[in-house]
Amino acid sequence: MVAYEVAYLLARWYNFGMEDAKEEIRARLAVEDVVGQYIELKRAGRNFKGHSPWGTDRTPSFMVSPDKGIWHDFSSNKGGDIFTFVMEMEGCTFREALEKLAQQAGVELKRYSSDDRKQAARKQRIRDCLELATKYFQFCLTKNKAVMQYVFYKRNLNKKTVENFRIGYAPKSGRALVSFLQKRGFTAQEMEDAGLVNRFGGDLFKGRMTVPLMDVSGNVIGFTGRIIEQDDNSPKYLNTPETLLYNKGRHIFGLSQAKDAIRRSDFVVVVEGNMDVISSHQAGVCQAVATAGTAMTEMHLKSFARLTKDIRLAYDGDEAGVRAAERAISMASKFGIYLSVIDDYHGCKDADELIQKDPKLWQDAVENYRPALEWLLEKYVAKYNLKTEKGFQEYTTEAKRLIDQIDPADTVLREKYERIVSERLGISLEAFRAKKVAQPEKKKLKKTNVVKNTTVVSRAEKNLAALAQSGKVDLGDFEVREFDIDELAFIFDERYGKWNEPDLQREAKELMQKVSTERQEAERKELEEQIRAAEKVGDEKLEEELMLKLSKILRQK
Repeated sequence: MVAYEVAYLLARWYNFGMEDAKEEIRARLAVEDVVGQYIELKRAGRNFKGHSPWGTDRTPSFMVSPDKGIWHDFSSNKGGDIFTFVMEMEGCTFREALEKLAQQAGVELKRYSSDDRKQAARKQRIRDCLELATKYFQFCLTKNKAVMQYVFYKRNLNKKTVENFRIGYAPKSGRALVSFLQKRGFTAQEMEDAGLVNRFGGDLFKGRMTVPLMDVSGNVIGFTGRIIEQDDNSPKYLNTPETLLYNKGRHIFGLSQAKDAIRRSDFVVVVEGNMDVISSHQAGVCQAVATAGTAMTEMHLKSFARLTKDIRLAYDGDEAGVRAAERAISMASKFGIYLSVIDDYHGCKDADELIQKDPKLWQDAVENYRPALEWLLEKYVAKYNLKTEKGFQEYTTEAKRLIDQIDPADTVLREKYERIVSERLGISLEAFRAKKVAQPEKKKLKKTNVVKNTTVVSRAEKNLAALAQSGKVDLGDFEVREFDIDELAFIFDERYGKWNEPDLQREAKELMQKVSTERQEAERKELEEQIRAAEKVGDEKLEEELMLKLSKILRQK
């Protein structure tokens, strides 16, 4: 192979990893925030305007589009994304701009560098594997009349909806997909990386209607499978486990299909389940998306905020729905989001059931939304008995805590809800305002029990950290890693929310043993690398010290 061909391939490998880094940085940094560090911007409809940093424009000629993540300066005819803007302003190279923005976004570039080309190639193989699996499932659907009967008649989905969401069918046979993918060159490890196989190496999805989980660009990153013939042993829904591509805490189901409708209408509807999303799109409400369960994270809100500031929650009115709305309100204030609730279900349990009853009822419900604060305050009235002193105090505390989350600068909105509550309680506005309520602090991992994060994190480590932050288990002196608190709360709710304390403690003990083994193995590999490096440079003293450390680790096994 000639030299220029080698250089070309190396460049492609480098860019392969850097594309992932660029996408991660773009996901974490809003273009208006980056540009706003250099230029004073003012809202102009859905965009922002400012004066050109390079021209002498009398009227603002610099435009920023949060929806598209781009900027354009009409006076100098320059434009691009956050990377090109920093390059222009700082007069730096792309690499320098990348490093600067990565630091702001908290992204570790070493995870995406050319040194990690194997991981970049591994991700691409996973994407290819999932795309082929999607086409296979779609094909299987067309060849099974009984399943088509279920999809098109029992679920009332039409052909356009099935094609748009790429719905398919996973055969009952235990290794149908595995055999298909093996014949097309995919290994057992690649299928496991893609989250397509069970612990026995067979198909994870069997006898299920499959719905691909897609990223915002429409690339398949996993699946959810709905059982067709229900039995007592199988869960109704089965989802892809977390992989290199799929992360529950960040994924928004239906966003790739909904984003254009969200931009046009300037609002998003967040429903509880994937089938709610699919039915809603078929009913003409194409702004519908879903997060996993009712757990919403700051990453979700950041994604929504790039498209719209109007978020309508279509959650159940049960305790889980109330808690989800409370969490969303506490986070929404950071992003200037207007949060409302859709709750007119006409006796139906969810959006999907209401749509089956009458699509027009769902369309009307989406338009008859209510402010989330107003909805929550009414839920508190139903929860607490205001006729008793205890209920009166509890309601007052919860209402004050909720209202205190309103932006202090928005005095009009704050006073509106203060008056609603004070009149309901029969007390003066001044008395309600004077009540002191401490905002609950987020649980944090003890700083003394934290070890540094590495680039590779096992599922066991995150599960253990989630148990630790919940405060329901005792890890003793065992050190835990520090992760995003919202992500850990999400993991605990999804995985351990219904477990009792004895089971949680047993799980923690097993996870501690597993994590200890993983850390010993990682340390062994690192020491072996250091020993080889010391041997190469002839540093016998260092080699001897490292060998001693290695022998101690091996004796512990």
